[in-house]
Amino acid sequence: MNNLVPRPRLGISSCLLGKPVRFDGGHKKNSYVTGTLSDYFDFVSFCPEQAIGLPTPRKPIRLVTEAESSNIRAVEVRDYSLEYTEQLDDYARAVTPEMAGFSGYIVKKDSPSCGMERVKVYGKEASPPDKSGTGIFTARLMAQRPDLPIEEEGRLTDPRLRENFVTRVFTMFRWQTLLSSGLTRSGLIEFHTRHKFLLLAHDEAAYRDLGRMLSDLSAKTVGAELDSFAAEYLCALMKGLKRLARPGKHANVLMHVMGYVKNHLTSDEKAEMLEHIEAHRKNLVPVIVPITLLNHFLRKYPSDYIAGQYYLEPHPKELMLRNGI
Repeated sequence: MNNLVPRPRLGISSCLLGKPVRFDGGHKKNSYVTGTLSDYFDFVSFCPEQAIGLPTPRKPIRLVTEAESSNIRAVEVRDYSLEYTEQLDDYARAVTPEMAGFSGYIVKKDSPSCGMERVKVYGKEASPPDKSGTGIFTARLMAQRPDLPIEEEGRLTDPRLRENFVTRVFTMFRWQTLLSSGLTRSGLIEFHTRHKFLLLAHDEAAYRDLGRMLSDLSAKTVGAELDSFAAEYLCALMKGLKRLARPGKHANVLMHVMGYVKNHLTSDEKAEMLEHIEAHRKNLVPVIVPITLLNHFLRKYPSDYIAGQYYLEPHPKELMLRNGI
């Protein structure tokens, strides 16, 4: 992709880009991030531990909790009196406003500062850790920006989680493009209309709830009131899209889309389309198979409404994210 073309900006843990910022002076360069994804995203790196003044190399830190308290603290491994919880939390609060234009964030798994889930939390020194924690920095980031797509690099190895994250990132990017052009009631409705089938593939309840929400949007809703409505809409949309699109959900949407062209299809074409949809429903073929056939029929029998649906191409096809789900 041409770097001169506007594209999503993502925050990322510095070590994943190959920067030697880890406690041992090393890095955790991720080849998928620095290879494939760097062709589509611009990255802005953060290392919370360095940012709060810890040297490199340094003594590692861990998450701990006491039996009598539910509070989780970030402390130095060999000296629990050296605590960095407040500094990491304050740093997250300070930099979150800088991320207003970010479309997503990729964090380092297992990190006591950056991990998104299943980070080790230690209790008594003799007891095994409980994998129930979230890194202090990322916990604050998620609390401050519940709408922001956030994922761990380790989970990006899962094809379905990877496709879900990138779908949310590009949806957020389209939303930010809408805002940059000036939010209007008609623009918001058009945005939702073009994402309806994509949302349906992820969360039918959210699809119905947001439809009702938009139907109540008054023509008199402008200014600060519209901004507030839009913020509420975005949080609900991103929450809905976070649910994974499974084969049954895709099959349901494909049947809906097929309805817009079925009157033009021959009996053989209908049978072929239904066969491919059912094969995906049974998880026998990836979703790209029925989508490719559907796109073929849409070229023969165009539908302006379906042509505008992001469901058919929610992210660059060159990423081939739907080839394995």
